[in-house]
Amino acid sequence: MVVFPNCKINLGLNIVSKREDGYHDLETVFYPIGLRDALEIIKIGKDGKDIHLSTTGKVIDGEIRDNLCVKAHRLLKNNFPNILQIKMHLHKTIPSGAGLGGGSSDGAFTLKLLNHIFDLRLSTEKLLDYALQLGSDCPFFIINKPCFATGRGEFLEKIELDLSAYKLVIINPGIHVNTTEVFSMISPIQPSKSIKKIIQQPIETWEEELKNDFEEPVFKKYPVIKSIKDELYKAGAVYASMTGSGSTVYGIFEKNKTPQFSFPSNYFIKNIQA
Repeated sequence: MVVFPNCKINLGLNIVSKREDGYHDLETVFYPIGLRDALEIIKIGKDGKDIHLSTTGKVIDGEIRDNLCVKAHRLLKNNFPNILQIKMHLHKTIPSGAGLGGGSSDGAFTLKLLNHIFDLRLSTEKLLDYALQLGSDCPFFIINKPCFATGRGEFLEKIELDLSAYKLVIINPGIHVNTTEVFSMISPIQPSKSIKKIIQQPIETWEEELKNDFEEPVFKKYPVIKSIKDELYKAGAVYASMTGSGSTVYGIFEKNKTPQFSFPSNYFIKNIQA
């Protein structure tokens, strides 16, 4: 069976406090978009290795055992030892480590697909619990609808938000941003107006009010990322922002706009229906 894990963008991202456990509390809006990987899982029997994972497409850094798809299988296998041996293939289209949540989506979709294939009858709430054990962004992809997120990103409230009247341009320059480093450069502060309120305002007001706290330290270290955002606005974006901790930047454009860019050929650039 094949599924197509999609990614997300952050509409605003405020770091509001640092917790005693070392994590940060934040608020953001997760918005799912139609840039997708492909994930196939096949049951192949009971003997031998529990899982065979192969990959194509974009190179995935790190060891296979650290892949979130493998971790998701291991997590369920610990509680459901009757899960049969599987063969898994992941085709990567979403840039990794880019603030798009592609790996988190792959892990969450693995949980959902294994739940279906092996008829585990896990509720949405239980899937959310498993997803949080994989990572802070993973629970969102269980719901996979626009959500206002708080805590580490695991407290999710569905919101009414429809950007289908617009198109998105996604640009990634291939820069890996060290999230831990940029977190250390941010002084948490409670915002005067919540993102949940700003996001309900006309999109024309977002440029002035809807901010991503990661932009200031990331732009300072990597000015080229700021230049991408500037170019998106010059090309007519209604709103532009970095997503997550970067390095991907997106622009929201009116459908009748056909923006023209002259970015380097190694940049990942994708036009997507919002």
